[in-house]
Amino acid sequence: MDIQTLRQQNPDHWMRATAIRALALDAVAAANSGHSGMPMGMADVATVLFEKHLKFDPKAPRWADRDRFILSAGHGSMLIYALLYLTGYADVTLDQIKHFRQWGAITAGHPEYGHVSGVETTTGPLGQGISNAVGFAIAEENLRARWGAKVQDHHTWVIAGDGCLMEGVSQEAIGLAGKQQLSRLIVLWDNNGITIDGKVSIADVTDQKARFAASGWDVFECDGHDPADIDRALTSAKASPRPALVACKTHIAIGHVAQDTSKGHGALTDKAQLQAAKDAYGWKGGPFEVPADIKTWWESLGAKGAKARAEWEARMATLSPAKQAEFNRIFALEAPAKLASVIRAVKKQAAADAPKLATRASSEKVLAAVNPVLPETIGGSADLTGSNNTKTADLGVFTPEDRKGRYIYFGIREHGMAAAMNGMVLHGGVRPYGGTFMCFTDYARPSMRLSALMGVPVVYVMTHDSIGLGEDGPTHQPVEHLAISRATPNTLVIRPADLVETAEAWEIALTEKTRPTVLALSRQNLPAVRKTHTNTNMVAKGGYVLAEATGKRQVILMATGSEVEIALKAREALEADGIGTRVVSMPSMELFAAQDEAYRKKVLPAGPVRVAIEAGVRQGWDRWLLGERGREAKAGFIGMHSFGASAPMERLYAEFGITAEATVAKVKALL
Repeated sequence: MDIQTLRQQNPDHWMRATAIRALALDAVAAANSGHSGMPMGMADVATVLFEKHLKFDPKAPRWADRDRFILSAGHGSMLIYALLYLTGYADVTLDQIKHFRQWGAITAGHPEYGHVSGVETTTGPLGQGISNAVGFAIAEENLRARWGAKVQDHHTWVIAGDGCLMEGVSQEAIGLAGKQQLSRLIVLWDNNGITIDGKVSIADVTDQKARFAASGWDVFECDGHDPADIDRALTSAKASPRPALVACKTHIAIGHVAQDTSKGHGALTDKAQLQAAKDAYGWKGGPFEVPADIKTWWESLGAKGAKARAEWEARMATLSPAKQAEFNRIFALEAPAKLASVIRAVKKQAAADAPKLATRASSEKVLAAVNPVLPETIGGSADLTGSNNTKTADLGVFTPEDRKGRYIYFGIREHGMAAAMNGMVLHGGVRPYGGTFMCFTDYARPSMRLSALMGVPVVYVMTHDSIGLGEDGPTHQPVEHLAISRATPNTLVIRPADLVETAEAWEIALTEKTRPTVLALSRQNLPAVRKTHTNTNMVAKGGYVLAEATGKRQVILMATGSEVEIALKAREALEADGIGTRVVSMPSMELFAAQDEAYRKKVLPAGPVRVAIEAGVRQGWDRWLLGERGREAKAGFIGMHSFGASAPMERLYAEFGITAEATVAKVKALL
């Protein structure tokens, strides 16, 4: 169907959709940067979605029962910015559109969560949006089961492109969604057959419709420029009992000389070509001009959403005050008042019993105590439930048959798990945590990075955190992964040494609101190091004096997790030789760095020899060894300088020199 026919058959729709195209062309041209073709090609689909199907209210962008709209193909950001401006979101002004991709503008090159009220998640890295969307849909299903359809009853809509579907994480997400029969999840595939390098066919021959069907989805098709056909397909997708793919056949950069070419994917900035496209559309407005009647029509779409929101608010008002308060609490990410007392009880019992436990087992004990008082937690593991110790007896299993279940078997999908957990937090009302081996943060990292970038409090339960896992060998031994996690901005890394520290770590993680937490937990059993109860959360200080020198302080040993035991043994030997030695447990460098200088100086005063002990690489330790009043000539590191090996744990620690004896020798050489 050519443009003239489209204009003639659906004149009102055509001009309304063309407002998106014109704004995208103008904004990208003004920035001399961006992607014009995708917004131009999907303008018709987006117009039908917003007009006839999407439940939204620009006056209440965070309304809890709104539909979620996710632009997975984030390079086409002008599509969502145009939609938000046209429908009347207060923060997306025409001035913001004019300053697309410029310093200080909220209209960034790719949509960023937290910058723009109508952006549900940060997209740009392809495949993330569609994978986040699975988490959104899981959260909706779980909350609807727990609270009823009067409180939670909405859809998650995704626009994804060929690039999203090529990324491997998309298959992890698609497979999980199909297994879970997430019927409120609808993916609109921008099927234009073009990528940056050229036609999709130069790199891929996948039958996407067959792929989705094989993964348990229902598949629909439409002409992505025919509004009646689009509406038919979207209506059918909403009625599907399974997640739905709508293959929208579109023309990238429709109406432009670059239509259906790789050039149409990027920035279309030639003035003559831009004007020629507008002329073909029948668009009379100048740059950034939208006729008043078209703008008014777009703004009117929010009225239906306002009515639905008012009806929802009326239903919420019928709930008891206690239920209303609880709903508001979970969506505000506020911990219940009971959490603190539950953590204190775990700590008090642990100090009394002094159990020898792997910190992964300690984590399970803490979760068994806190999950019953935090109904918003949803746990899971990437096929390592028995190793990660992430499932507690009270959770139940989230399945199509039991949507109230709070444990998810993610399968061998580390990346998909992390992405889904991001989506759950972003949806609101749930607090997810998920486990795998620390080494496999490699697989999850793109989504872990986005957790940090967006500032969402996902909890990553990373067990088998060092060479201490033993015989599985160097492929599974995470020597550099603590450093990588610590190097990621806005990421909280905690490596506890025993049950008490693990309880304190979980209390911190479950009260975080603006950053993810990585819990690094041991496979091997560790002795109790905190044997005196205190209500104070010492892990919250990041580092603290665990054992003090009995005489003149000559040495400070710093350690985390499983190596705190080694530091204490080395201290005992040094003290026996008359060398006064302090042991500092430093479960979190980020939290210690956040303390005031007076406290840090008290813990790490100038003068003594400093040795850090950790079964990982040195990166990250130099601030505490050489800075903060330290001296290179009086500083040493006991840890890994290579990859590990396959052998029993005890032999590995001995062979790699991570022992009390090696620590003592290092100290004496530095004195």
